[in-house]
Amino acid sequence: MTTTEAPLTSGDDAAAASGAAAACHGEAASPAGPHGYSEQKDQHLKRLRRIEGQIRGLQRMVEEDVYCIDILTQVSASTKALQSFALQLLQEHLRHCVAQAAVKGGDEIDAKVAEASAAIARLLRT
Repeated sequence: MTTTEAPLTSGDDAAAASGAAAACHGEAASPAGPHGYSEQKDQHLKRLRRIEGQIRGLQRMVEEDVYCIDILTQVSASTKALQSFALQLLQEHLRHCVAQAAVKGGDEIDAKVAEASAAIARLLRT
């Protein structure tokens, strides 16, 4: 299947996310973590593999000329699975990165709240 996909974030969103990630772990911290999701990384990877399997199933359904409504039902299930995953990551981000910024206070908490608000807005647009 060949598609042209739009980037997940605009240039401004990507720059803000990059800067906020550095702020989450200190200015010199590497993007490698630990992140809010790090403790459940294996569970997240397992969940993403299941979602990947759903997407591959969609490809097979199209290849096998399955009825369009049946495919749309599976698209909806896949979309909900990704949304659920995103909400879990957001919750972990709030508990970890935003909570750390709240302890530090100052401009960092304002940046974290703005970052989380932007992430929520992106989730709501999808």
